[in-house]
Amino acid sequence: MTSAKPNKLDRKRQMRSASRLYAVQALFQTEQSGQSVDRVAVEFLDHRFGLAQVEGQEMAEGDIDLFRRIVDEAVNWQAKIDQMTDRGLVAKWPIARIDPTLRALFRAAGAELVATETPPRVIINEYVDVARAFFPEGKEPKFVNAVLDHMAREARPEAF
Repeated sequence: MTSAKPNKLDRKRQMRSASRLYAVQALFQTEQSGQSVDRVAVEFLDHRFGLAQVEGQEMAEGDIDLFRRIVDEAVNWQAKIDQMTDRGLVAKWPIARIDPTLRALFRAAGAELVATETPPRVIINEYVDVARAFFPEGKEPKFVNAVLDHMAREARPEAF
């Protein structure tokens, strides 16, 4: 049995998925290190892009333009994104109290919700997959799905 060669559309989707994963990692590193987002983004592009592995499989190279757009817009819209995230969370768990990886994930997804034309359901599915990569055994992917659904309905109610 031979495996089918990935077509151009599948490759593009894999690159976009990889870019989302890298964006979450870069936003996490920016927050944890206190370095500027530009410095971290350049480090990722120079030294890490295309080197990630998820469940033992190497990720695609990534879509550099999408990566930069997500990271830049997450910073530009951070206050709005954090407010949307807070409204999607339980009252006793504001965004400042959640896991920093999830905070980075919500900021990346929020950036796409407020600053791109990507359909919200695609964004939700993609970031639930990112959550599965970071938390393969936990309940976090379901939590991410619920919060992102709330954020998407707020940011783009016309899509629902």
